[in-house]
Amino acid sequence: MNIYALAIVISVLVYVLIGNYAGRKVKHLDDYFVAGRQAPTFLILGTLVASVVGTNSFLGDVGMAYDGYGAALILSGPITVAGYVFGALLFGRYIRRSRAATVPEFFGRRFNSRRLRIFAALTVVFGVGGYLMTVTQGAAMVITWITDISYLPALITVWLGYTTFTIYSGSRGVVITDTLMFVLFGTVGLLAIAFVTHSAGGWFHAITALADFEARPGIIAASGYQGPGALWDSPLDMWIWASIFGLAWAMVVAVSPWQSSRYLMARDEHVVIRSACIATVALSVLWTLIYTSGPVIALLNPDIMPSNNAMIWAALNAMPALVGAVLLAGIVAAGLSSASTFLSLVAFSISNDVMAESAASDSTRLFISRLTMLAVGLSTLVLAMFVPPDVFWITQFVGPMFAAVWGPVAIMSVWSRRITEAAAFWGMVAGCVSYLALKSLQTLGLLELPVFLHPILLGFAISLSVVLVVSRATCVSDTETAYLEALHIAPPELANPAANRRTALWPTIMMVWGLVSGLVLLLIYVRPYQLATGLVSTTGPYVVWSGEVLIAIVYGSALVVAGALARFVLQQQSTHS
Repeated sequence: MNIYALAIVISVLVYVLIGNYAGRKVKHLDDYFVAGRQAPTFLILGTLVASVVGTNSFLGDVGMAYDGYGAALILSGPITVAGYVFGALLFGRYIRRSRAATVPEFFGRRFNSRRLRIFAALTVVFGVGGYLMTVTQGAAMVITWITDISYLPALITVWLGYTTFTIYSGSRGVVITDTLMFVLFGTVGLLAIAFVTHSAGGWFHAITALADFEARPGIIAASGYQGPGALWDSPLDMWIWASIFGLAWAMVVAVSPWQSSRYLMARDEHVVIRSACIATVALSVLWTLIYTSGPVIALLNPDIMPSNNAMIWAALNAMPALVGAVLLAGIVAAGLSSASTFLSLVAFSISNDVMAESAASDSTRLFISRLTMLAVGLSTLVLAMFVPPDVFWITQFVGPMFAAVWGPVAIMSVWSRRITEAAAFWGMVAGCVSYLALKSLQTLGLLELPVFLHPILLGFAISLSVVLVVSRATCVSDTETAYLEALHIAPPELANPAANRRTALWPTIMMVWGLVSGLVLLLIYVRPYQLATGLVSTTGPYVVWSGEVLIAIVYGSALVVAGALARFVLQQQSTHS
């Protein structure tokens, strides 16, 4: 067993041991589903980040940046992470007030609707279940690339790694192991860019070399790669795609089940807001580091095939063996953390929402939930054995669907007095059917859509239109009105001035970080790039207007705007407390 395989085995064993230890404290259904609703800020932060950063970030996204589209990813990143703040303020803290065990249960309670609860749960089974399969396959592929183990044994090993502790400990184990994995792959992101750029001769040398990189022209330009086989016909198309992609994923991190359900475990509402703000900053840094590594790896070796292997190649060839081993263990950890979250979500949706039996005792429902989780896990393993692994494609297919399917209903369920049960149900159905139909036809090459008519946007628009039309034709019940009013009753902790001041500190940090990060991009990316391409000289202006400058402005502005919104909401909250 080489050092790379040994690092992965040790890390997996640590997660299993800690997860199973946490399982000993699971006594009640709330412990299993929502970690007893007592998770502090650091644990919610860890599970928020860990459940969205999977193997696709280190494989598919790095491969896309390696191919020449890092600018698109860096542009979409801060737009995406700003969704944490919007989601926590507009949706997350209100579903926590509902005391539901799952987000589909919240929808069912909000609209007093069994059918809506079941349909929402089925979208979790399909969407998150597909995501679960891909991250399982992605982690298994990493193991096959660095060891002599074939794909099937690697797949079974990964599956056992996250299934054993997730079945036993539920959310209590998931939130702890997620946080440990977050610390590991967060460290990995820093190590990766540090050693890869060192191997390339240093950051500024790499920027200069990549500015005129014949193997892939435009690899670090705002326009992206525009040579033969480019993904987009023009830089404008790429920028439109990046903006839509960022907005779609902002809605995903705001309302999707694997993100918003994390707030159900929070100790109080301050934890919800603080963890969302810190996650915004943490992910803006981590994703930028990950995306940046792709072009630098291309400088070291422009012939890696497939490009998804770029980070694996770097771990094996561009850094010391011990550092590379930690990096690979971190990549596998990213997959395991997402997989444990997805497995629990799918199983909870089936046992709590589809098969709900409220009359049963806690111990009986706990046994049924664990049995359901085992069945879901086995089904995932069987599918992963027979479905060809394509981590990036499947992730981009099923991941953003919740923006179209849940987006309008989720936000309006908290903020609209006119949305009815029928409107919520049919809006969710319309969003699901339209998105899946359009995305399937597009993927199969049977439908061509301009880049500004992405299936996510069309699905969202159709869902919203159906909600508005059906709401006008139906009436809100007294039960729905009463439940909505109850959601807007502030919890006692919001009347604590000291706690409010501590929470308000984090939006301020976000705003400062937005200004600093935009300036840093100008200093270490825009200026060196413009010097290398001759746009500026050492005696002329510091920078001139270009697409690269716009990226720096958008990057910083997204974080500043999100922080300003959070501060405004908290100030309003303090005024009315």
